[in-house]
Amino acid sequence: MLRLDRKQSPEVTFAFWIPTIWFLVVSSKPVALWFQSTGATIEEGNPLDRLFLIVILCLGLAMLIKRKFNWSDIIKENIWLLILLSYMLFSCLWTDAPFISFKRWTRELITIVMVFVMISEPQPWKSLESLLRRTIYILIPFSYLLINYFPEYGRLYLHHSGDLMWIGATLHKNSLAMLCVTAIFFLIWTFIRRREESINPVPRYKNYFEALILILALWLLGGPNHSFNYSATATIAGTIGLVMLIGFYWLKKRGIILSPIILTALIAVIFIYGTITPMIGKLSLIDVSSVTGREKTLTGRTQVWEQLVPVAMKRPLIGYGHGGFWTTDARADFDITGSHNGFLDIILSLGFVGLVLYSIFFLSNIRKAQKVILRNFDWGVFWICSLVIFLLSNITESSVASFMSSDFVVILCITFTSVANSSSASDFTS
Repeated sequence: MLRLDRKQSPEVTFAFWIPTIWFLVVSSKPVALWFQSTGATIEEGNPLDRLFLIVILCLGLAMLIKRKFNWSDIIKENIWLLILLSYMLFSCLWTDAPFISFKRWTRELITIVMVFVMISEPQPWKSLESLLRRTIYILIPFSYLLINYFPEYGRLYLHHSGDLMWIGATLHKNSLAMLCVTAIFFLIWTFIRRREESINPVPRYKNYFEALILILALWLLGGPNHSFNYSATATIAGTIGLVMLIGFYWLKKRGIILSPIILTALIAVIFIYGTITPMIGKLSLIDVSSVTGREKTLTGRTQVWEQLVPVAMKRPLIGYGHGGFWTTDARADFDITGSHNGFLDIILSLGFVGLVLYSIFFLSNIRKAQKVILRNFDWGVFWICSLVIFLLSNITESSVASFMSSDFVVILCITFTSVANSSSASDFTS
């Protein structure tokens, strides 16, 4: 299937495997964990992971230099992201360990470099589609393989309750669930797109294979209990995204395009709702816990928020600095690895100043997406729905505070690709 994808996407260069390999790692486990290399603290990191990232960064920069990538024009079109990245760097000054925070910031920079490599390809949209397809082709079957035949890699037991957790090729059941949601959403979008366009026909067996991948993703999403309540956040966010996707195509047939005001309001509401939720310690207005078979505590999340919100309010304006809060000591003190709310994690890291910058970036994102719909409907819809799924998932999970999360990488790829395609490729590469 990878060979077929290569034949059908000749515009995608062989060198594109460099960002693809990086994205496969981002979407699964760090390199060191595959080789069971442990012993280092969170702050120190692992030498194997560090070596991998250094090599990837050097290769990415070498590719951009060889392709004579025009940095200035692409950055001008994404000024709010540049401001956010600069503020992250500046915040390293007030962390308890500035050097460690700076090292974590360089990981964000690697993401930007990899995204730039992607948009320096001859046809960035094709490259992005190939990136997602390769990731799904590899990680979904691989997760199935690990869970069933290599449980030391594909399964985990919760240290509190001892419950079995499927993690597949990822780090956690929720990470696997979001990978499955991404696969399901992308494949359904692909099927709809092929049906709508009726051009560039693909071999029938490719559709059959992708249908099999879709079934595998649904099976993995159900977890060991084969229930879609297994990872309620991913299921709900994915379902809403799919409903929106079908709704957009339904409206298109009737000549209706949603106004940017409606879409902007939708993102603003999700952002505000996600920020308020941990502050009041529960899901406000719309409480879906009973529908998903969850306790009112949202599997202990409300207790986590109760502990972390007062800590965040000690430094509400600027936070504890990028990468400066979740240290080894903090994880030990709270006996958790994250806040289970991406918006709260932003406040802990960058304060409300950072939260405002994030919100401006996402609001500018949705307005760009609405413009893309007018010239490339399929990708514009994909962008909007992916953004909604991403932000909804961060109400009870956390992946928005770092560019290194696979979901955020997809958003960044679409953001920069839309700019690169607004003009000819020669405007950004020589």
